[in-house]
Amino acid sequence: MTAGAVRGSKARGRRAAGAVLATALLCTGAVACTGSDDKSDKRAGGSGEHQSRSQVAEVITAAYKKTSAAKSAKVEMTISTPPGETAKAMGGAGEMKMSGVMGWDPTVMDVTMSGSALTEGDPSAPKQIRMLWRDNVMYMDMGAAAAKDMDGRRWMKMDLNSIAKQTGDDKLTKQMTGGLDSMSQDPAQQLAMLLDSPNLKHLGAAKIEGVQTQRYKGRLTVKEMMESNDGLKDVLGKSEREQLFKNVEKAGIKGYDTEVWVNEDDYPVRMDIDIKTPDGTVKTSQTFSDYGAAAKVTPPPAGQTLDLMEMFKELGKGGSGAGSDSGF
Repeated sequence: MTAGAVRGSKARGRRAAGAVLATALLCTGAVACTGSDDKSDKRAGGSGEHQSRSQVAEVITAAYKKTSAAKSAKVEMTISTPPGETAKAMGGAGEMKMSGVMGWDPTVMDVTMSGSALTEGDPSAPKQIRMLWRDNVMYMDMGAAAAKDMDGRRWMKMDLNSIAKQTGDDKLTKQMTGGLDSMSQDPAQQLAMLLDSPNLKHLGAAKIEGVQTQRYKGRLTVKEMMESNDGLKDVLGKSEREQLFKNVEKAGIKGYDTEVWVNEDDYPVRMDIDIKTPDGTVKTSQTFSDYGAAAKVTPPPAGQTLDLMEMFKELGKGGSGAGSDSGF
């Protein structure tokens, strides 16, 4: 493989990986809640009457319990990122769509991604990428065209544990390996954190794709989110969380709004998350169905995969020009 081919494949893989990780980071961790199954008290009838704060808390708590117990679901997700510095951190501006099956206990995913965020600035990039996630490793199918530049191997492997360890940075290793359990796309975590919103409210009844639901909305500042995210507390110490908060504040991100539509069986049917940044609003919309759907992932054969770290090593051998781009 030539250094130029490696660089091109690496750039495509890094952009795809960035989109995947940004998506995962929107839904992190899990916390325990308890609640009631008395739907007549929670729903305040079907007339559009708004529920009290205690009724809202009961609904969201029950939704958390049902979602957490289901452990998996089919998902359709759209994430839209405005151009600017935010887009650089999230793998690209534009729209990224994702559909497939995901599980959050343990973390597994088998999804297909598409959209302009994956192909921005690179006409040769694949129009869609299948992504598998199992045992803290991501595998991305870069397509037949990319395989020509990857010694016939179309799957790019990203072992985040290995990447962190090879940097020699113990803190980075702790953050990446400790955080993987919470980077699970677990919708239950968003429900749990929503309970901490001081302005959580019921917006009324609504139909989502023909399903009768009740709609709820809450806003959390970045500080409130960090204080309520137990997964983050497990990964970072107090001083590290304070530094992270300062960095996020410096970036101009104040907080985010979450809206959720809960059906009569206490499952979230749709969840929207808006994160306001100086560049504009990062919008994420997810719809869920078939809770408990099988989420079994079989990694591709080793002979069909190319490890990202091996690509870095090959770049380093390609001379100073190639080696200068070997960071992740």
